Amino acid sequence: MKCGVVVFPGSNCDHDCFHILKHVFKLDTEWIWHKGDVDLFQFDLIVLPGGYSYGDYLRAGAIAQFSSIMKEVVRFANSGRMVLGICNGFQVLLEAGLLPGALIQNHTQKFICKTVTVRVENIFTPFSSEYIKKTVLAIPIAHHQGSYFIGPDGLSKLIDNQLVVFRYCGPEGEVTDLYNPNGSVDNIAGIVSENKNVMGLMPHPERCADPAWSNLDGQLIFKSAIKSLESGALL
Repeated sequence: MKCGVVVFPGSNCDHDCFHILKHVFKLDTEWIWHKGDVDLFQFDLIVLPGGYSYGDYLRAGAIAQFSSIMKEVVRFANSGRMVLGICNGFQVLLEAGLLPGALIQNHTQKFICKTVTVRVENIFTPFSSEYIKKTVLAIPIAHHQGSYFIGPDGLSKLIDNQLVVFRYCGPEGEVTDLYNPNGSVDNIAGIVSENKNVMGLMPHPERCADPAWSNLDGQLIFKSAIKSLESGALL
C-alpha cells in the first residue's frame, strides 16, 4: 500500500500527515510536490494536508486548485481512488469541485486553535468504518476560514445521501449552536463525496493519531482508510 502527501507552498501540516502514515502505520509514503510530474496512479491514497497554501490569498484553497498536481488529483479521484483533505486540504477539494459547498470565514471573524468535540454521523464510508456511530471525538482545529457553507438544496442532498461524516457537538454528543466553533451550516465538520472515495474535514486527525500522545481519537480515520484499501471495498 502506498500513500502520497501533496505539498503546496504554505503547507504546514504535511510533516504531521507524513509521520502518521510512514512512522505510525508503517506505510510506504512519499512527498508529492505540487508542480511535480508524478503518476498518481502508483498511489492508493492521496492526502492533501493542512496549512496555508499560497498564503490563503484570494481565499483558502483558491490558488492551489490551479496547481498542476490538482488536475491529476481530480483525475485520480474521478477514477474512484481515495483522497483525504484535511483543513486546508478540505478547502482545496471544495475549490477543485471534488466536494460540494464552500468554506468561509469563521463567524467570530477570528482564528480558532483549540480541541473541539465532533460526533461520528456515518460509519459507512471508507474513512469512518472503524468508528461506532454517534461516538464523540476530541480533535484539534486550527483555522480562520473553516465555516462550512452550502445552500438549502445542497444541504438536503448531503443529508438525504448520508454524506455528512462528522458534526461539531458537545461533550455528550449534543449538536447545537453552542458547540459550533465556526458557524458551519448544520454543525458540519466533515463530508464525503457521493461515491465515498473523497473525504474532507476541518479538524486535524493527524494531531491525535500517534500512540505517543494521550489522545488517539483521530487514529481510526487512518485505520478505516487502510482497512478499506486492504479489503478493496469502498463501502
